[in-house]
Amino acid sequence: MEGQDKAKLWGGRFRKQEDDLMAQFNNNFEQTKWLYEADILGSIAHVAMQTQVGLLTQEEGAVLIKALEALLAEIQSGELALEGDYEDIHTFVELQLTARVGEVGKKLHTARSRNDQCNLDMKLYVRQQVTKTLALAEQLKTTLKAVAEKHPCIMPGYTHLQRAQVITFKAHLMAYHGMLTRDGLRLQNALVVMDENPLGCGALAGTTHAINRQITTTLLGFAKPYDNFLDGVSDRDFCLEAMSDFSILMMHLSRLAEELVLWTSQEFGFVELDDRYTTGSSIMPQKKNSDGAELIRGKTGRVYGNLFALLTVMKGLPLAYNKDMQEDKEAFYDSAQTVQACLTIMERMIATLSVNSDKMKAAVKKGFLNATEVADYLVAQGMPFRDAHTTVGQLVIYCEDRGIAIEDLSESELASFSELLGPDLYAYIDYDNILQKGIKCEML
Repeated sequence: MEGQDKAKLWGGRFRKQEDDLMAQFNNNFEQTKWLYEADILGSIAHVAMQTQVGLLTQEEGAVLIKALEALLAEIQSGELALEGDYEDIHTFVELQLTARVGEVGKKLHTARSRNDQCNLDMKLYVRQQVTKTLALAEQLKTTLKAVAEKHPCIMPGYTHLQRAQVITFKAHLMAYHGMLTRDGLRLQNALVVMDENPLGCGALAGTTHAINRQITTTLLGFAKPYDNFLDGVSDRDFCLEAMSDFSILMMHLSRLAEELVLWTSQEFGFVELDDRYTTGSSIMPQKKNSDGAELIRGKTGRVYGNLFALLTVMKGLPLAYNKDMQEDKEAFYDSAQTVQACLTIMERMIATLSVNSDKMKAAVKKGFLNATEVADYLVAQGMPFRDAHTTVGQLVIYCEDRGIAIEDLSESELASFSELLGPDLYAYIDYDNILQKGIKCEML
């Protein structure tokens, strides 16, 4: 028949060959190559189920599983290249299998649709990549904590990018440790929510074959099969949830990247990045640019874009499967690769950065970062906070005009603003003492 194409898994009802441009437009083999392992492992589980329920003989099942395992090993070793004119990875695997084992290979797809098959493949891949991302986030957390413990030096804390109160570099890094902890919890929750097996849902209404969905559910490590077949083939929530979690994680990495860019500037000089994670200028030989951090900051928008692209694809689709859903693959793959690369580079930058504690301490001295504590001191002496706030504001103006710090004022100068400002103020607003009080409060 003119419409039959042996390189496709369909075509029997067509009178005409697919237009070349349509074939190019429809095919996504290049965009799904990375699903080969998930596709083959899913097929092995499907064959095991087929054999147990009698859809295949024991001999047929053994032949198919052996051939599938050999196919997987050859792809992993590079002996078999993922190339050729195939509609998708599912077509590649099935046609390669049939070429090796003959007619029995055509039985592989019994009681299965590409709809539940491709959703399974994505489930297995997403689960794998979320788990890998979790491990990388944990490694960054470990590094952040180690560097934080090594550098408990004093530094300015900021609000509105203006010096606000004294903190430590350790406290600043540990704030990101807390963000990554929440990122990990979100990713772990995504693994729990996606823990349903789509195999057996068929195209949208199951199958009339007497299959056992629990067999593939157990073999593939899922908690349960989908309760509803329509849901099982049309669900892309698991991609969206993982990509949403990736986006929040990237937002946290971007904030840290932005601070690294600021801190490595000559205006701040708080830290220096290792040469391995910076680049230079083609025209200005003195430049050392924080490009590792800048790229993380820039790639955050890419991950956001992938999430919004897939949300937009899914928002108007009727049940059950629609070819629009093919767009999930590139979007998720790119997001996973991007977030993992960013986590790896960020971990290496943090692990190897140098800290300039002297610059940090000098910045503290110039910022009136103990002004809040002067107000607190006055409140402790009985002055209403609003009055204390006004008094300290006037005191800061006085110091600014003279280019001195609050702690440099004489007792008589302090007393000129309020008789409540006694000599014990100096110890009260000492930066090390302020930090110790803050640490005690944080531990409560």
